[in-house]
Amino acid sequence: MIVMKKAMPRRTFLRGLGTTLALPLLDAMVPSMTSLAATPAAPAHLRRLGFVYIPMGCDIARWTPPRAQTLDEMSMILSPLESVKQHLTVITNLELRNAYPGTHATSNASFLSAATAKLTESTDYHLGTTVDQIAAQQIGQGTQLPSLEMSMDLLSTVGQCDNGYACVYQNNLSWSSPTTPLPSEAHPRIIFERLFGEGGNAADRRAALKKRASLLDSVTEEVARLKNQLGPADRAKVGQYLETVREVERRIQKAENDVKDNALPDLDRPTGVPVSYADHARLMFDLQVLAIQGDVTRVITFQLARETSARTYPEIGVPDPHHPLTHHGNDPDKVARMAKINRFHVSLFAEFLAKLKATPEGNGSLLDHSLYLYGSGMGNPNVHDHTNLPILVAGGAAGKMRGGRHIRYEKPTPLANLHLTLLDKVGVRVDSFADSQGKVEGLFEPVSI
Repeated sequence: MIVMKKAMPRRTFLRGLGTTLALPLLDAMVPSMTSLAATPAAPAHLRRLGFVYIPMGCDIARWTPPRAQTLDEMSMILSPLESVKQHLTVITNLELRNAYPGTHATSNASFLSAATAKLTESTDYHLGTTVDQIAAQQIGQGTQLPSLEMSMDLLSTVGQCDNGYACVYQNNLSWSSPTTPLPSEAHPRIIFERLFGEGGNAADRRAALKKRASLLDSVTEEVARLKNQLGPADRAKVGQYLETVREVERRIQKAENDVKDNALPDLDRPTGVPVSYADHARLMFDLQVLAIQGDVTRVITFQLARETSARTYPEIGVPDPHHPLTHHGNDPDKVARMAKINRFHVSLFAEFLAKLKATPEGNGSLLDHSLYLYGSGMGNPNVHDHTNLPILVAGGAAGKMRGGRHIRYEKPTPLANLHLTLLDKVGVRVDSFADSQGKVEGLFEPVSI
């Protein structure tokens, strides 16, 4: 596609009262007399890297694809990903050797650092810079937020949490330095305002909410002015994007009203968080879609649940608390219920990937132009090991990844090899990462989208 017109800057924003709204990539942002696929403004050069963490490992027998090399047949746990499997690669027999001795704290802490957590219950904790933050230092500096840290659990416990380890190791996936953990946010309203503006403390945000009905109301004139400058395709793209923003905002406001109208006390769930775990997770994933589409950030981490979580999942017929269920003692019934939780988490990730795939961008989709690692720092939770981790990579990496594959290592291989590979494919060049021994061969190949 050849575009012959003056280009709009890629970093174009709609500005309103207390609001700065980034726009998705438009044809109008492509420089004149250039090809959409070749221009630096094209999404092939918009490098996105995301990480989704699941706690307490999984039933690896029901996770592992039955065939080596291909995903022609999906496993029970991975079956919700059937519609996007051509964008997936499952990697079997990766390990986190530095996570031993096996604990919940070190599972979480080592997942993105592949480093050894210092055994301490105090503030002299020490880990390592995580892979997401190494990426953010390079590919995140041109965006509004260098990185975005998200979670599902609204708690900030301190002190000892697991076998003499400070709670900071379980609370935080991301570390910008060996001594600097980055807190994650589980409240959708706060994430929304971090992405699109508002700022201030809680009192300021409440006052601002009273002054405006929605984010988009404050940029109405800007939207009208912008649409007059765009062609039909771009007008439709902007309209769809803004409608998605409106829908996410509507769901946040509904969640606030639902909680406000609930007469039962709930000290663990601040206003604005959906009552249902699935609704909360979907909302957090939708916020990630908006953040990626608007190029607000290019690096995201998301903790789907916290290690030692006692959350129950009655919506899928599992009333048992998750953590005790993982200490199943090889009881077939308990293992089966744990596997249902594993599959439920995968199903939520599958919905997210489907939305990325359904969102056009440039010469492909958001999924084509993003990379996500999904997995856990624990393998078999019954014995707290860190070998044969449940790990998959999703996305297109701007045409560099061929999906539908199952890479099975004969011997335990460092997860750090995968981290090093992902860094390389988003343009971050480092010689090694933690205990890496090389890169994952065959994961990426030049292919057309």
